[in-house]
Amino acid sequence: MAIKPIRLLGDPVLRTKCAFIPKIDNNIKQLIKDLLDTTNMDGRAGVSANQIGVSLRAFSLYIDEKLDYIINPEITYLSPELQADEQEGCLSIPGKWYLTNRSAKATCQGIDLSGKTKTITGEGILARALQHECDHLDGKLFIDRLQGKIKRQAYRELHL
Repeated sequence: MAIKPIRLLGDPVLRTKCAFIPKIDNNIKQLIKDLLDTTNMDGRAGVSANQIGVSLRAFSLYIDEKLDYIINPEITYLSPELQADEQEGCLSIPGKWYLTNRSAKATCQGIDLSGKTKTITGEGILARALQHECDHLDGKLFIDRLQGKIKRQAYRELHL
């Protein structure tokens, strides 16, 4: 089991757009194993590759006791309806939770380890996790999506 340390706010890897994975090789298979091992813990809904220091487009999920992953994910659908009153947190910003608007439903498309197209669609926490992890891969953190007084409060608390 290879549980990797989570990179924290301030680490430049979290603000770097992750590179597309051009081919599945043993390094990518090991990355996915590391992501799954690192995510498979209570209190963790997902981990992106850059959260463990690897600037490649992949993430893992642990939602409703189901472990999953996707390579080269892109959001292909976001519902216009929002989860407006939900708190969101991040392993890279431990202990901080803020109201964050996210689409109620989301679809993410990428590939699996065999190179076949993979689609993950969900609502609620799964939709939130898909959006959150894809943001990570684009170098964004959930605090970037905050608005108004909630954003000002978060930035003050985080000394940004």
